[in-house]
Amino acid sequence: MSELGRVKLLLSSAEKISREQDVDRLLVILSDLARDILEVDRCSLFLLDREKNELWTKVAHGVEEIRVPADRGIVGWVAQRGESLVVKDAYADPRFNPEVDRETGYRTRNILAIPLFDKRGSVLGVFQAVNKLSGNFSEEDIELFTLLGGYASSAIENSLLQAKVKEAYREAIMRLSHAAEYKDPETFNHIVRVGLYARLMCEKLGLEKELCENLMLAAPMHDIGKIGIPDAILLKKGKLSDWEWEVMKRHTIIGYEILKDSSSELLQMAALVALDHHERWDGTGYPNGKKGEEISLWGRITSIADVFDALLSKRPYKEPWSLEKTTEHMKGLKGKAFDPELIDLFFENIEEVMKIRERYKDEEV
Repeated sequence: MSELGRVKLLLSSAEKISREQDVDRLLVILSDLARDILEVDRCSLFLLDREKNELWTKVAHGVEEIRVPADRGIVGWVAQRGESLVVKDAYADPRFNPEVDRETGYRTRNILAIPLFDKRGSVLGVFQAVNKLSGNFSEEDIELFTLLGGYASSAIENSLLQAKVKEAYREAIMRLSHAAEYKDPETFNHIVRVGLYARLMCEKLGLEKELCENLMLAAPMHDIGKIGIPDAILLKKGKLSDWEWEVMKRHTIIGYEILKDSSSELLQMAALVALDHHERWDGTGYPNGKKGEEISLWGRITSIADVFDALLSKRPYKEPWSLEKTTEHMKGLKGKAFDPELIDLFFENIEEVMKIRERYKDEEV
């Protein structure tokens, strides 16, 4: 490719690169651009997994994920030393590890590999271009690949930072949710399971990944309003009086009031969950007697997830129900308490639901 052709290709890709917000798609764009602009057969972008001491392919043209020891092969050499490397004849280089070729049936001829660094100078991974279509790699190839590697490094580092922030946010939300359950005979794993059941249903409905992830965090906040209910009512052993029951039902409104004014889409979703999770499909629920699809989708999903897990769980006031009894009871409330389509969807996926329950089961006391 001529120098003018490379410039045109870079410029034509610049807008797409600058607009792309999804890190995974951006890394694919950069890898495709590197393949085209360097005129190679394929590119691979390896990330360093320090815990496992492995390099693994975040992007790899022509193959599924590859994992190799972080101190072996060309990419291992580059990662360990933090230096770029051009290999003109792979099989003549003692650093080359032919195992991946043997496993994939590929034949590597020449390689250009560059390290990817974070802002502190630590190695994040290795960007590798394989099999120049004509001739060997030039100094210009190295410069261009290093430029694209810089974009990839920034994207990866930002993604890792966002992941850490998101995980901290997720943990804070879960702990906040547990605070509302603390005085109730509920377990932390109960609210985790409710969130995971809700996400599963959201996924089975074919909704966007971000919505499903948000619901996983929003559903556990369904009872956040209980922090506003007096202990004398919340912890009362016997039956509540009519007046006490009316106070107890206000936890739905209190939860909504706590969450509703947030600019966060997640907390806005949680506000609807808190408000609607005791509404019933037939209109006999509370606090507003909503009916059918007047009830938010998030409230309808959470209601099913919460009731199912509560019935199967042991509490001081009851023994756990069997799966058979729980299934029969909840299906009997189809079109009454629960959205008919959602309750069918839930039990159509009961095997996956029970895997979640088993994975996050309550500890024996």
